[in-house]
Amino acid sequence: MAASRGSKSPAILVEAGPVEVRVSNPDRVYFPQLGVTKRDLVDYYLAVDDGIVRALRERPCMLHRFPEGLTGEKVHQKRVPRGAPPWLETVRVYFPRFGRTADELCVTHIGAVIWAVQMSTVEFHPWNSRRADVERPDEWRIDLDPGPDCDWPRVQRVAGVAHEVLDELGAVGWPKTSGGRGLHIYVRIAPDHGFADVRRAALAFAREVERRAPDDVTTTWWRKDRDPAALFVDYNQNARDHTIAAAYSVRGTERATVSAPVTWDEIDDCEPDDFTVLTMPARYERLGDLHDGIDEAVFDIAPLLEWAERDDAQGLSTDDPEPPEAEAEPEIS
Repeated sequence: MAASRGSKSPAILVEAGPVEVRVSNPDRVYFPQLGVTKRDLVDYYLAVDDGIVRALRERPCMLHRFPEGLTGEKVHQKRVPRGAPPWLETVRVYFPRFGRTADELCVTHIGAVIWAVQMSTVEFHPWNSRRADVERPDEWRIDLDPGPDCDWPRVQRVAGVAHEVLDELGAVGWPKTSGGRGLHIYVRIAPDHGFADVRRAALAFAREVERRAPDDVTTTWWRKDRDPAALFVDYNQNARDHTIAAAYSVRGTERATVSAPVTWDEIDDCEPDDFTVLTMPARYERLGDLHDGIDEAVFDIAPLLEWAERDDAQGLSTDDPEPPEAEAEPEIS
């Protein structure tokens, strides 16, 4: 990938699935260390078309925009702005805390992704529910979130423990790098429960992982009370309107890392920086979407809710407030 020296360049038309998208300033550099441009981001997302659309399909999606590239301000945007093309689909979500709604991007084909890149989006952060019923998640997210002094080998060890517990439950987990220092595992679930139940189930799972790896794992809610070398299994990523980067989403890092699906067998040998905008297209061409099949592997969280009841009966509790909705008002950008 090569960057242009100019800050302005003629707009181009990009074929993106069923639509054409006008991309302005395609040579604007977004990642100075690598010289990665807006056009490079467009080409990357086109290269992983099926994978990014599968990860985002029908979900409310927050956009993390970098209008001036990584060196400028980062904008968290929920609302689709006025003037969006008529073919762009949205889903309306309600924020009870503020008594307001937001029409968020709802991806149904790659054209919507490329439109968002044209709007300076680098990262895509979808809900774990879909627009058919935004209050009932169909995705349980296991976020292995390393503390500041937690190294990658510890993340790898805990991933093995999580895999062991999932296998015993009969649940299929779909791992991916976070694009940072952690690891995410997604599990498809039947959309039969609200966010509170899914969060309770996620906490019960996290506690079981902690029991099996007490020297590596914490479920302590308050950051100030955690061992900085421990790995936090962040069950709260299953709360309403909490989002994490989608599979195949580029991250706003200097190396243009990607939240990359991996096989379980790869985890012990890979490094997070192996997966970037520069390396992922060839990997995707070779392997395809490693999360293909996720929608067919649906798990019933009933056993986890039984674990939660058991933990409650044993007097286990958390001192964290369960957030009923987003902590911050939706941004208008």
